[in-house]
Amino acid sequence: MNTEQKMQKAIENLDERLTTIRAGRANPAMLNKIMVEYYGVPTPIQSVANITVPEARQLMIKPFDKTTLKNIERAINEANLGIAPTNNGEMIILTIPELTEDRRREYVKQAKAECEDTKIALRNIRQDANNEIKKMEFTEDIEKEELESIQELINKYNKIVDEKYKEKEAELMSV
Repeated sequence: MNTEQKMQKAIENLDERLTTIRAGRANPAMLNKIMVEYYGVPTPIQSVANITVPEARQLMIKPFDKTTLKNIERAINEANLGIAPTNNGEMIILTIPELTEDRRREYVKQAKAECEDTKIALRNIRQDANNEIKKMEFTEDIEKEELESIQELINKYNKIVDEKYKEKEAELMSV
């Protein structure tokens, strides 16, 4: 896998982690990491239920098999989302509460931490690439050009991380 592909993968990973930070609006991605006990096997919630967004601040989880309702409810409670599930015997309804100013700031800090982790990953990728270039026996000019192209790559991807952070911050702070 080349350096740019590794950097692209780091950005995709960041996107995934940022979608799990909620912004006061219902988003099925909030439930991505929840695993439900299904016949003794931990299964992703998307595999055992249909998740819909009937309103801006509501998620409806309708299991394919009604016997899994209790397990889904338990898994949501154990995930510590800060949202109490409502079970009506047919489906589970999650109502996302309005975010307070303090909570929004907390989420912005969380987003910033995720972005910093991604920048660290990008720097590690750059370091690996630079070490590979130095191991190869290039002439001084070619080695310098290669190192500069790696630096241009990291600058480009750092800028992408900064843009994603600004977008998430704007999303979180908008009421």
